[in-house]
Amino acid sequence: MTVPLVLLLLGAVAAAMAPRLLTRAVWPEREPVLALWVWQCVVGAVLLCLFLAMALSASATWTWLREGLFAFAPRSVVAAYELPGYGPWAGYLAVLLACGGVWTAAMLAREIRRAGARQRARRAELRARSPRLPGEAAASDERLVVLESERPDAWWLTGPRPQLVITTAALRRLKGRQLDSVLAHEQGHARARHDVLLHCAGALASGFPQVPVFAGFRDQVHRLVELAADDIASRRFGRLTTALALVELNEDRGVFGPCPAPDAQVPVRVNRLLDPAPRLTRLGRAHASACALLIPFVPLVVAFGPGIGALT
Repeated sequence: MTVPLVLLLLGAVAAAMAPRLLTRAVWPEREPVLALWVWQCVVGAVLLCLFLAMALSASATWTWLREGLFAFAPRSVVAAYELPGYGPWAGYLAVLLACGGVWTAAMLAREIRRAGARQRARRAELRARSPRLPGEAAASDERLVVLESERPDAWWLTGPRPQLVITTAALRRLKGRQLDSVLAHEQGHARARHDVLLHCAGALASGFPQVPVFAGFRDQVHRLVELAADDIASRRFGRLTTALALVELNEDRGVFGPCPAPDAQVPVRVNRLLDPAPRLTRLGRAHASACALLIPFVPLVVAFGPGIGALT
């Protein structure tokens, strides 16, 4: 039962160590898109370790499953894994990991339902706050909604009919390119499908709150998607313009001043835009991306190593 145990050990080490390394690193703030990619690769590697360990343990317990998984493999490959010698613990481990997989699917389904309910509630609130005039037909392709409000705000409402919502107070405060930068920020969220990433991170963290990599992924993804959208806006309209737009939208929310809210990220985002750290070089980004892509391949090498060794 060497290979499943190695996979579990590898997944445990990655789940425990990767969040510490990534949260202490300085470069994710400089390269939020790259940091999101690395986080996804690490989480995918952990999940892959658990899935492969479950598949091999189940193959050692149930002959019909083993015959299905190794249907086209030579006998030497099957013999290299020594599946019949795993012992009775293989079945218990396979069942335990399968229950974890079912629980993960249930958490994802719950997150999807909750997201749908929140979306329906926000759309109902939007219809109540912005009712149609008598005789006005509803436009199914309406992409922009302006709300009467004294609070400056703007957000992208996802769904089958995505809409950009902005308040009249925001329109009064934001001038020219500042308004364009806010729109570019929200469109950056929509085009990168950050909502899907947030839902997946929330589902994994709520389903397995004691696993550090899932909790760290949820906490960091909220920050990184905002930094990534800030970069999208600043590349088009400038860092100063984007920073001023953030200040105009948030100066009445208590996030600035001597006692800001503990979880307020807006001052950090503004300072990052006004005093940016140098980005990684293009070669450095390519190297980091390639290294991150190799992370999920490690459990594959561990799982398929005995079979490949038997063929050579």
